[in-house]
Amino acid sequence: MQTRIEAADQRFGWMLSAPGLMLLGAVIGFPIAWALFTSLFDYTLIMPSYDNFVGLDNYVTALGDKEFGHAAWVTLTFVAAIVVVEFSIGFLVALMLNSTERGRGIYYIILLCPLLMNPVVVGLIWRMLLHPTLGIVNYLLGLVGLGPVNWLGDPTNAFITVVLVDVWHQVSFMIVLLLAGLSALPREPYEAARVEGASTLQSFWHITLPLMRPVIVVTLLIRVIFAIKTYDIIYIMTRGGPGDATDLISYFIYRRAFVGLNLGEACALAGLLLAVIVAMTAYLHRVMRKV
Repeated sequence: MQTRIEAADQRFGWMLSAPGLMLLGAVIGFPIAWALFTSLFDYTLIMPSYDNFVGLDNYVTALGDKEFGHAAWVTLTFVAAIVVVEFSIGFLVALMLNSTERGRGIYYIILLCPLLMNPVVVGLIWRMLLHPTLGIVNYLLGLVGLGPVNWLGDPTNAFITVVLVDVWHQVSFMIVLLLAGLSALPREPYEAARVEGASTLQSFWHITLPLMRPVIVVTLLIRVIFAIKTYDIIYIMTRGGPGDATDLISYFIYRRAFVGLNLGEACALAGLLLAVIVAMTAYLHRVMRKV
């Protein structure tokens, strides 16, 4: 049972939070509600009206669309690639930094520089660096006798290039989270293992990994959620091309709304994407409560 003081404190807390919650609801809640409402109508930018109610037809059409299925597959492949690569590099670098005492601050500055850059700026920089004729990357390849590479004009090269650019930009996020988890691990199990004659590999496998499992799960889930929403780099670097090689779901929704002019179906697609992200966020919240 709550005491009077606890109930008063709770009411006071809600009073302090109310303005921020109302602003948050206006800025975030209203656009989401409008999009979900619009997804139930045949609403296009050519005929922007709510006269033709179609119910869930936009959702059924979206789920049966082969282009949407392809965009979902490209997104799944993209997310899997960047999460696996970023986690592998991030965990390795975090382990090395965790055992480093000198110059750790300098390493932090170097690692955080890409993460502090806006994705649009990152896309523009790498688009210039990877230009087939004027880019410095192909110029350096020419100095060692290698021919120019069509980084963004070939479907396979474009997908790999976008993955690598995203890794360059976001791997620091993975490093920082994993390093924070490693720094918080207790030292007693390692000292006991050293006394028992355990090797470094055995300590890593039997102590570090089990203790880091909650941090690893949370880090991977956060990165997957953000990776699914990737849009900026795709828009700046490839516009979903060449063809549909890098046509992620976020960019596909943009094309359906502002190129195909079908805002109702685009809102339905956004609603499906929102449902996936909300489900993953709910699972992330559940995992974090257990940590």
